[in-house]
This record gives sequence, structure tokens and C-alpha cells, in this order.
Amino acid sequence: MYSREDLLRILHITPRQLISWQRAGLVAFATTFSFSDLLKIKKVRDLCAMSVRPTVIRQSLEAMQKQAAGMENPLLEAGASSTSHHRVAFRHGGKLLEPIAGQFVMDFAPGEKVVTRTPIPAPGPTPGEDEAAVWFARGVALEEDPSSQAGALAAYHKVIEIQPGHAAAHINLGTLYYNRQEFSLAEKHYRAALEADPRYALAYFDLGNVLDETGRVQEAIQTYKMAIQLAPTYADAHYNLALAYEKTRDPRKALKHWQAYVKLDTTGPWSLHARNQIQRILQADGLKLVHSRQK
Repeated sequence: MYSREDLLRILHITPRQLISWQRAGLVAFATTFSFSDLLKIKKVRDLCAMSVRPTVIRQSLEAMQKQAAGMENPLLEAGASSTSHHRVAFRHGGKLLEPIAGQFVMDFAPGEKVVTRTPIPAPGPTPGEDEAAVWFARGVALEEDPSSQAGALAAYHKVIEIQPGHAAAHINLGTLYYNRQEFSLAEKHYRAALEADPRYALAYFDLGNVLDETGRVQEAIQTYKMAIQLAPTYADAHYNLALAYEKTRDPRKALKHWQAYVKLDTTGPWSLHARNQIQRILQADGLKLVHSRQK
């Protein structure tokens, strides 16, 4: 464990900064800190350096936990970045989400950098440390650098070797394999996450993506529905379920979820697509109704 003095020295922050983040609810009032704590506090430091206020960071974390149901610590489980509006966007599942506004964000402008590009050198676990947490934090840090994906895979595998029921590690492994188009391995880890935590809405959503990608659309529909049952405001799940219903040529069921999506994402680019789909379905249904009456 690291002392308060170690923390200040390693991260090059002042006692006043640490106290202000503790008062804002971003850092626990403690005398010792784990390696995972160092990673989280480093991200807080970098976001504050980009003129994001501590209260906005806290609100963003709370909003992200609601948007991505089952995510316990967005600063570790999703890449955090600042936006031009001095808010926080999280990169997760291949998309950028600004959780306070509840909308997706397009690719960053050159000045909007991903926060943690170079991971803090990680010491080997020592007796008394939570070894699985250290390896998980290391995996998250490595995952943010595209050239370190193999290291991230190895770190997450180490986590589940130590703690087989570590749902978040299975999720992150699944996503890495999904991005490599190794769908059978991705599915294996998403299902393992659900075995560890049957109420993990994010795992149902990610599993649905694999099922959809591999042509099992009806199974994907049931899986997306489970994600929405656990988290009714899960915008991504509504969007992908609508797409799945479109594939099965069931536009009326798709309509319900397009409409749910635009209530959750009112202005983003995917919202525009959803609105276009709503208009198309309603127009088609209107034509069918007119034709039926004429008959």
C-alpha cells in the first residue's frame, strides 16, 4: 500500500488538491492507498488539468454508472477524456459517451486527448495487497494504449486466474477478443461474467452484440431484452435491439425501441439515425393503413 506522502510524490499533486478531491467525493479519506487508487487519482488529476471541475467529474461518474449498468468504477473500466465543454466523456464499447448529457460524442478534436496514455509503472504485488485488483488496474492502463493490447489480455487473464469470478475482467477480456473478431472467445468471457453476476446488464448487452454479429439474431434479441429489463434506461441496448428487430423485419417492435432511444439520447448522431428510422416506419405503416382502408 502507498502512504499519503507516496501518493503526493508519485502523482506530483499538492495536499490542497488531494483534500479538494476528497471533499468532492472523488477520493476516499484514507491514510493508505492501493495501486488502483493511484490510477483513479491520476485520471482525476489529468481531468482537472483539462479544466474539468471536480463536481463535474463526480456527476459524470454517477451518470456513467447509470448509463452503463453494472459498471462499478468508470475511471478504471472505461477510458475517460475531457470534451470541449469541460465535461467528461467515456470511451466504452467502441463509442464515446458524455453521460451527463446522455449523448454520444464524435471523435475527439486534436486538443481532446485520452487521459491516461502511459500507464504508471506497476510494482509487483506484495503480501497483503489485493493482487487481483492490481492486475485488473494494470490491464485497464495497458488497454488504453493500442500497442499494449497483448499485455492487457495477459493482465486480465491473470486476474481470472487469481479470481475466476471477476466479472469486470471477463467483460474486458470479452471486449478485447470481440474487437479482434475472435467471437467464440468473446462469448465465452461474456457468459462467464454472467455466471459470476447474473444481474450484470452490461454483460447481457455485450453478449447480445456477439450473438448478433455471429448471425444468432433471435438469441441476441432475448439477450438485449434482458439488459433492458435490468436497466430500462440503457440507451445502447434499446438502439441495438431496434436494429435487431429491423433485421428480423419486425419494424413495429423496432419502433418502440427507436422511440425509447431518442428519449435517452436527444441530440447525438445516433439519435438522428433513430429519428429517421421512426419517421420511415411511421410513414410505411401509414401507407399500409391507407391501402387497407381503400380495399
